[in-house]
Amino acid sequence: MSDFYGVRPAAHVRDRVTARLSAWDREVFHRVAARHWPGGDQVLPRLSHTANHGLLWFGAAAGMAVVGRGARSRRAAVRGVASLAVASAAINTVGKRAVRRARPVLDAVPVVRRLKKQPFTTSFPSGHSASAAAFATGVLMESRGWGAAVAPVAAAVALSRVYTGVHYPGDVLVGAALGVGAAFAVRGVVPTRSQLPVPGRPHTDAPVLPGGAELVVVANRASGTGDTTAQVRDALPDAEVLECEPGDIPQVLEKVAASGRYRALGVLGGDGTVNRAAAVAARYGLPLAVFPGGTLNHFAYDLGIESVQDACRALAAGDAVRVDLGRFSPGPDGAPHGYFVNTFSLGVYPELVRLRERWSPRIGGWPAGVLASLRVLRGEHPLEAEVHGRRRPLWLLFAGNCVYRRMGPTPGRRHDLADGMLDVRVVHAGRLPGLRLLAAALAGPLSRSPVHAAERLRRVRVSGLAPGTPLAYDGEVTDAPPELFIDKKDEALTVYRPAPAS
Repeated sequence: MSDFYGVRPAAHVRDRVTARLSAWDREVFHRVAARHWPGGDQVLPRLSHTANHGLLWFGAAAGMAVVGRGARSRRAAVRGVASLAVASAAINTVGKRAVRRARPVLDAVPVVRRLKKQPFTTSFPSGHSASAAAFATGVLMESRGWGAAVAPVAAAVALSRVYTGVHYPGDVLVGAALGVGAAFAVRGVVPTRSQLPVPGRPHTDAPVLPGGAELVVVANRASGTGDTTAQVRDALPDAEVLECEPGDIPQVLEKVAASGRYRALGVLGGDGTVNRAAAVAARYGLPLAVFPGGTLNHFAYDLGIESVQDACRALAAGDAVRVDLGRFSPGPDGAPHGYFVNTFSLGVYPELVRLRERWSPRIGGWPAGVLASLRVLRGEHPLEAEVHGRRRPLWLLFAGNCVYRRMGPTPGRRHDLADGMLDVRVVHAGRLPGLRLLAAALAGPLSRSPVHAAERLRRVRVSGLAPGTPLAYDGEVTDAPPELFIDKKDEALTVYRPAPAS
């Protein structure tokens, strides 16, 4: 009866396929073991050892982040490491336990190729191959250049596992496939920049300036932008590039905008420098060209501008969008208004910025940011403020210029820079401020929780602030007045932005 229903024939076919695959696996293994690979005996065992515990890939990620000097390189490094972590966890918790295959017998492998310390885990699948493929695939998703550099090394690591006799080819192929799958799983949770829509509403025309004629670019000399400034000069030979000290930037921007000699205003620096240029450009009705060159370039990245070439493409085509400006009144230094292109905040973040700016000249921007965060989050001194007529203790009041969308577990990017809304978030005071801020970061824009509230609003009124309360806007810090009004200027600024690739 079982023959009639095909149970035994199906099992027989399965066994035959398994036997053939196993025979192929062993045959290829022995061919690799018997073949002499020029230079392989010196290189591949060492490479295989270097990849233990992911050390090779962690080192590669650190090198990419340092040498790359750009957001794309940093994202590629982070995505590669995240993909590796997922692949490693899947292999070690499920894969190795699901199929307990013994390691190959080393009789056919020359002694010079064998690893000094043999692995003791089961053979299927190859964890080294999974980690290598995951890292290379994750990097490639963010940067083709870095992906092309990493891929041959990842392939060599996978080959080394067969060459040194610790895995069968089938172990390596399945491990690599699982690694690629892990990278795609990470992309499903945290999309790449190329997957996210570039803010394109509302599109507007701007002067076409392919060589930079009638464009002036004001560069912040303190932003570490020397290389970027040279790139701008090379890419836009007809543009006038003015390098300025930070204290001179407001006066220079005002002077060139008021001169009437230029059809567009360019700025090279971080978000604080862009903030000053945006306010001047909006006031004089000049389109703004942003060249990312500071430590933080959130506004440029949200526009899809990650390099000088991106901005130059937009200038050459005259592609631009209108964007909102956040506004708070009264502004700093007695001005009627202050503006922000990214964020406005009261509470712990301005304190963090002050500490970071104080320490960064001595130890660098990123280490200073980490130490400042640790220092601030240990304190338990909430801000007292009255928000919309209700007085409350707060750890943080945040207002984003347009709504920030989630990139994985945290809100990290704006899809629309002209939505007319403020993304307002409040973290209530209490114990354990660090955990409260983490909970706020993980919560969505419209979430409700005991420690965090978020709303989309057109305007916010804050009063009852103590003298000396710090206020931060786009990374700049000043003292807040006793009462503040936060709102928007809709579509107040025209910014060059490269058209999405078709």
